[in-house]
Amino acid sequence: MPALSVTFWGVRGSIACPGPDTMRYGGNTPCLEIRVGGRLLILDAGTGLRRLGAKLDRHGVIDADLLFSHTHFDHICGLPFFSSIYNPANNFRLWAGHLLPDHTLREIVSELMRDPFFPVPMANLAAARELNDFRAGMPLDLGRGLVVRTAALNHPNGATGYRIEHAGKSICYVTDTEHVPGTRDKAVLELVRDADLLVYDCTYGDAQFAARVGWGHSTWEEGIRLCEDANVHRLAIFHHDPTNDDARMDEIAAAAEEMRPGTVVAMEGMTLVP
Repeated sequence: MPALSVTFWGVRGSIACPGPDTMRYGGNTPCLEIRVGGRLLILDAGTGLRRLGAKLDRHGVIDADLLFSHTHFDHICGLPFFSSIYNPANNFRLWAGHLLPDHTLREIVSELMRDPFFPVPMANLAAARELNDFRAGMPLDLGRGLVVRTAALNHPNGATGYRIEHAGKSICYVTDTEHVPGTRDKAVLELVRDADLLVYDCTYGDAQFAARVGWGHSTWEEGIRLCEDANVHRLAIFHHDPTNDDARMDEIAAAAEEMRPGTVVAMEGMTLVP
């Protein structure tokens, strides 16, 4: 097994969109499985988390950290359907960097799983041993020598970007962030500088962006510009607009490959090794 890898279980933004027109790229909302030096990190708890849980349940006791970019519904709605977190033999530590001082992660998860929104209360999440809050921009110490760098992102209600490093390789996860045309976000630029792989919010294209300023998302062209300026080796286009069917994603993939060869469009089930 590689020292560092990422597998995509959900790649879609805003709302799940399963159907015949999204089968190849996938219709589930964000969830990534990161394997780092024998440890498991899960990034976000969108609808893709359900299928990840089914896989994990087949492989014995699980010890993992679940890191939220933020807690908008598309990034948390898979948590109540994550079978692995109900098993008391497992151990999960949950983390969020955008909620303080007004909210806590425990408060948000409790509300998500409260009557009348969901019939199973948070108390039933037997493996959720810790629910931790931190402040984005500070290093996140996950213990046993694993420290993850973080950055605050430009998104309504806040969001957190992550940089995971191991054995000389690095993966950055920067989703649900809005850029300012003509300039780079300094916090994002420093977070992703010289990274091997950047998974980036490419919800729109530049041609769509002007009509969506303030929505909290970026473009695939901006992802390429960011990679050029920050010397990132490879870009993974992520958080696909739910209105983009497979044919449209093929068009984006071709245009991105022409602009920056090696750019990949994230697909459910895809594993990348930086």
